[in-house]
Amino acid sequence: MDHGHPELPSFWRSPAGLALMLALVVGGFYLVTEHSAHLFGALPYLLILACPLMHGFMHRGHGHGAQGQPRSGDEHPRQ
Repeated sequence: MDHGHPELPSFWRSPAGLALMLALVVGGFYLVTEHSAHLFGALPYLLILACPLMHGFMHRGHGHGAQGQPRSGDEHPRQ
C-alpha cells in the first residue's frame, strides 16, 4: 500500500556509502594482513571489554525500568 511517501535511498547505496564501504574493506584487509600480531594480541582484551557491554544489552529485556508495574505474565498470585 503506497501512501505517497517517496522511498529514501539507502546510505550504503549512495556513492559516498559505497566509497566508505570500499575504504573499510581495504582498511580491514590491511589491518589483518600487516598488523595481525597486534590485532590478535588485543583480542583477549576486546573480549573482556565486550562482557560489560553485552551484560548491559542483555538486561534490557528484563523490565528493570518498569518501576513497580508488573508485565503481563509476571503477576504473582496473592496468597
